[in-house]
Amino acid sequence: MDHADNPPDPAGDPSPVVALTLGDPAGIGPEIVARTLADPGPPRLARCVAVGDAAALRRGARACGLDVRVRSIDPAGIGTEPEPGVVDILDTATVTDAEIADTMPWGRVGAPAGAAALAAIRLAVRLAEAGAVDAIATAPINKESIWAAGAGQLGHTELLGELTGAAHADTMFVVGGLKIFFTTRHASLRTALDLLTPERVDAAITAAHEALRVFGDAPDPVLAVAAVNPHGGEGGAFGDEEIEVLAPAVARARDRGLAVVGPIPADSVFHQGLRGRWAGVLSHFHDQGHIAAKTFDFDGTVSVTVGLPILRTSVDHGTAFDIAGTGVAEYASMREAVRTAARFAPAVPRLRATWPRVVDPGAVR
Repeated sequence: MDHADNPPDPAGDPSPVVALTLGDPAGIGPEIVARTLADPGPPRLARCVAVGDAAALRRGARACGLDVRVRSIDPAGIGTEPEPGVVDILDTATVTDAEIADTMPWGRVGAPAGAAALAAIRLAVRLAEAGAVDAIATAPINKESIWAAGAGQLGHTELLGELTGAAHADTMFVVGGLKIFFTTRHASLRTALDLLTPERVDAAITAAHEALRVFGDAPDPVLAVAAVNPHGGEGGAFGDEEIEVLAPAVARARDRGLAVVGPIPADSVFHQGLRGRWAGVLSHFHDQGHIAAKTFDFDGTVSVTVGLPILRTSVDHGTAFDIAGTGVAEYASMREAVRTAARFAPAVPRLRATWPRVVDPGAVR
């Protein structure tokens, strides 16, 4: 069934189906997924199914003290509402209940845990591409563990880009109604400034504005470009990136017909966006956008991968190995990732048309 392209039957359940991957089974992923699936409180905006090792989800539920039964289902059962006290999972079966404590101890990097995380992601992607689910919401993975399991990608975003044959995958934060984009991400601040070239900024503005059109409601969304220097450089007194790179890039974008403003000093542009003045803000290095979003609402900041032919949302925190298995992990971010997936599910036809697969599936391992 392709929920994304075909309108739901009015007589049936119209809510979208979201697959929740468990992430690294040695981290807090199984706990926050178990809590999210077992939580009767939030509005039922989506029908959810877990993807990963049933043994890991059971262990996560036990760690949280949840009185739930984990039910393994096959793809034909996706989207059916389980009875109270039951959570559904598509079991990748990389580990059994008897083996899990020995092969994937809490809070430890290891190839078995990385292999389990990869198996869940790959299955969820196949389900989303086939239209069996409308979106995937991912729990955190550990990079060292997936590398130990043989993954060659830097992280989640790069892996998803390869699996879906995307031309380019990047990150969009959603927080408080604002969308935040990044010219650079995982680079040192010194390197990020060196990467702030006219070509890269032009591409980032174009990609961000495209994402605003795919995921937004406004017919002509406005993107604000952040400055990088104090007070926007004060006319070159505090740096010339605004004069040499950012302002010309904004002018070129406006010449192409895009609604773009800036550069605007970073100490005010995010506040203005959160008050509704801009649909999105383009930040230029990792912490510029992260600090603004997470200070405003840490648990409410959701990461959405743009550029994929599937809808993927994610928590914006790590595996928290230091507290894994203790049952104290907060699951509000996982719940918000599901809510955001449900909110953006109507955009799936647009994102499929905008970002189709460009790499032959046979080329992806």
